[in-house]
Amino acid sequence: MKALICGAGIAGLTLAWHLERAGWEVEVVERSAVFRDGGYMIDFYGAGLEVADRMGLADRLREVRHPVSEIGYVDRNGRQTSRLAMGSGFDGVISLLRGDLARIIRDDTRAEIRYATSVAEIRPGGEAVTVGLTDGTTRTVDLLVGADGVHSTVRGQAFGPGDQIRYLGHHVAAYTLTDARLSRLIGPRYRMLTVPGRMAGGYALGGDRLAVLFLRAEPDPEPPRDPVAALREHFGDLGWILPGVLRAEPADIYYDQVSQVEASKWSHGRVALLGDACQAVSLFAGHGASMAMAAAWVMADELAATPGDVPGSLGRYERRMRPVIAEVQAFGRRFIRWMAPPSRFRIAARDGLLRLAGLPGMDRLFLSSLTPGGHGLITGRSATDVTNR
Repeated sequence: MKALICGAGIAGLTLAWHLERAGWEVEVVERSAVFRDGGYMIDFYGAGLEVADRMGLADRLREVRHPVSEIGYVDRNGRQTSRLAMGSGFDGVISLLRGDLARIIRDDTRAEIRYATSVAEIRPGGEAVTVGLTDGTTRTVDLLVGADGVHSTVRGQAFGPGDQIRYLGHHVAAYTLTDARLSRLIGPRYRMLTVPGRMAGGYALGGDRLAVLFLRAEPDPEPPRDPVAALREHFGDLGWILPGVLRAEPADIYYDQVSQVEASKWSHGRVALLGDACQAVSLFAGHGASMAMAAAWVMADELAATPGDVPGSLGRYERRMRPVIAEVQAFGRRFIRWMAPPSRFRIAARDGLLRLAGLPGMDRLFLSSLTPGGHGLITGRSATDVTNR
């Protein structure tokens, strides 16, 4: 059985890992010219971490984790307004860069990755699907998977323009910089500054590096032509560490709209969507990497259950995952007012909630409230489990 996966991100690489260990011949194409190791800090736990553990990767993830002693908010002068110590209730959370997670999966995947290549044409058939690539070559495969993100080429070609990208009214940007003074000032704590409609946060990565994240309310979903100039315009007046942060000229900046994808169909025949191409939950839900790995596991599990029935397997994959994704997306929409408070009243309420979460025994309850879906999703043992490596 042959599979072509479009997209070398977390979802696509996780699926490649599982399929190749189940005996599939797998090839991955990626529109970017190089491996994308950018992105922002994520808290990785839940169903995705269970999948990583079954893949034998959990120890490697812990090796590159960045210990977070606390999360907290500051004002324009850097004075703390609220904080939450990361106590024992957070022991099951791995904080790491999204790019490090993708790299660890990639390094354990055998499939060839063809960079600067994407899908140009899809010609479905009953027993196979023929795929024309942008490099002029063609492939005939048993399965084509679009794991190519919110702005999926495969989704547009295979399912048309009717699927909805729900814009959540915000832009997000992230990058890393090297600055010894700022790195020491922040330390192993996640610090954030929030004013109505804008949030900026930072975390020291070691080696004088600092990871920064920006979030702002914006009615126009179109990203600016010059993201760095836009950040300086919208965040340059907020004080704290931001003047120093914004003087940096990042070599690799991540900038995008904050959106969710609500695809009416996740598969048709032998063509399927995976990860953000059909399941984008958004930064506000904070569970995207975990859901990407869980969905890849579920797809591989269903394909292994009935090897000769690819369309039927894909239908079962969607039926298992869609309710979970809908739950996580709904949580993300509700969480906007807490992560990006639109008013000073909401900021004060958020700070009060964080202080309440710091009371003895409340940290586990707080983490549970931030885990909206995927409980019990990874059950039994897949035919592509780590024992079959």
